[in-house]
Amino acid sequence: MLENVNIENILFIDIETVPLCSKYEELPVAFKELWDKKAGQIAKNEKDTPQSIFNRAGIYAEFGKIICISAGIAKKQNGKNTLRIKSFFGDDEKVILSDFIDLLKKHFNKPENVLCAHNGKEFDFPYIARRILINGLKIPNILDISGKKPWEINHLDTMELWKFGDFKNYTSLALLTAVFNIPTPKDDIDGSMVADVYWKEKNLPRIVTYCQKDVTAVVQIILKYRGEEIVESGDIIIS
Repeated sequence: MLENVNIENILFIDIETVPLCSKYEELPVAFKELWDKKAGQIAKNEKDTPQSIFNRAGIYAEFGKIICISAGIAKKQNGKNTLRIKSFFGDDEKVILSDFIDLLKKHFNKPENVLCAHNGKEFDFPYIARRILINGLKIPNILDISGKKPWEINHLDTMELWKFGDFKNYTSLALLTAVFNIPTPKDDIDGSMVADVYWKEKNLPRIVTYCQKDVTAVVQIILKYRGEEIVESGDIIIS
């Protein structure tokens, strides 16, 4: 199936998310009560409290926000695969989402366009759509799956593709890069560290670099799935 998709029609994305505030105590009262209930559902042991696991809040669209969306486009040039990545990032989530929506409307609004991410169908795509609504924006067509039949949804997911129908399987991006001998995107930080790097270190550029590496890894994996050569580091352009 992948051979039938023009890789230039695919927008590869990754997002980085953090809790809405730096610590549990800063949550509004109503949200504290709601997080307390959520924390009770996701606690792994008796030592887990709403405060101690608040750094996990960022993975839930109701308690988190997007601080970076990186988007990549792969092309074949002079017989080689190339990649160009653009990132939307900052403290103002509405601006990030608005800029990303503009990109989709201007350059990825055709029926043949496809979004691709690792675990995108479970995380990135629904998270972006939920935060778009929360910010009072309109969901672009490529993310709006309401009422669409499965074959009308133009979403690719490198993790789902790796399952081959094995629905209980979960394979991390880091593991897939190791399997295919692709440079790991987790050579500096990983997802569990993003909240602290943002709220405590206040080092957003470090997170943006990490997000861009994830996009690169997703592109490389798709190329491996297609039996093609990966993009060499010198053919990756960050704009």
